[in-house]
Amino acid sequence: MLVSELYNNNMTNLTTNKKLTEKQENFLNNLIETKGNLKLSAELAGYSGNHYQVIQSLKHEIVDLASDVLAREAPTAAFKLIEVLQSDKALPQANIKLQAAQTILDRVGLGKKERLDVTHNISGGIFILPEKQTIDITSENGDYEELTD
Repeated sequence: MLVSELYNNNMTNLTTNKKLTEKQENFLNNLIETKGNLKLSAELAGYSGNHYQVIQSLKHEIVDLASDVLAREAPTAAFKLIEVLQSDKALPQANIKLQAAQTILDRVGLGKKERLDVTHNISGGIFILPEKQTIDITSENGDYEELTD
């Protein structure tokens, strides 16, 4: 799938709707084909030298692309969890595969949900304070010195 189709049809999380140049589309397409190699993707798209500026200008698109890749792999991860769970024989590297599957599911929002239970027991009801009274702070013997600036 071309990035332009993906970008225009599926990337709704973007805060801005900017038009991509042909070089930028090539960079994003190459990013998929090189499995995330930013430097090689920039070189294949025709960027020379420092590819940092390209990454900075396309960082939202790169994050959206990575999110889309994870979302596409979520069903595979879910089925891998079930396969390991239902298997009667020992699977090589089962723990690593389980961790990878769980991480993918967590990142696409299908992971374990944590809940915080806040309960507070109130006892005693309302506490009423006595009425405020004015306090006279004048000196008892009347000798005090007034300070001036």
